[in-house]
Amino acid sequence: MEKVRRFSISIEKELLKKFDRYLKEKKYPTRSKAIEDLIRSALVEKEWLEGKEVAGSIVLVYNHNKRELVAKITHIEHDFHDIILSSQHIHLDHENCLEIIAVKGEPSKIEELRNRLRATKGIKHCSLTMATTGREV
Repeated sequence: MEKVRRFSISIEKELLKKFDRYLKEKKYPTRSKAIEDLIRSALVEKEWLEGKEVAGSIVLVYNHNKRELVAKITHIEHDFHDIILSSQHIHLDHENCLEIIAVKGEPSKIEELRNRLRATKGIKHCSLTMATTGREV
């Protein structure tokens, strides 16, 4: 089990009030838990900026009836087979599909995949969620 270290910080009164409101909105049980999450988020962002091996997900929404769109998406994904761990295809309704692509690799390559998909005509939505492999945090 990891040892917990206590430390104190000084913070402006108004900023602390805003932080406490934020904690309440997000249902954090303690300030400590929220600060841990903020620190981890900063460290994950640092991993991405430093080009370390990272993980994440790319989410697409598109109309599968759009001519040749599914083939274009599949072709792009094959170009990035080395960083794609898996993908999940979900039918949202008769026309629209949601695809979630789990990725692991260099941030620049993951962002290149996201950019290629986002630039594909017919994609309605494309977002990237940056995560970590867990080794650095």
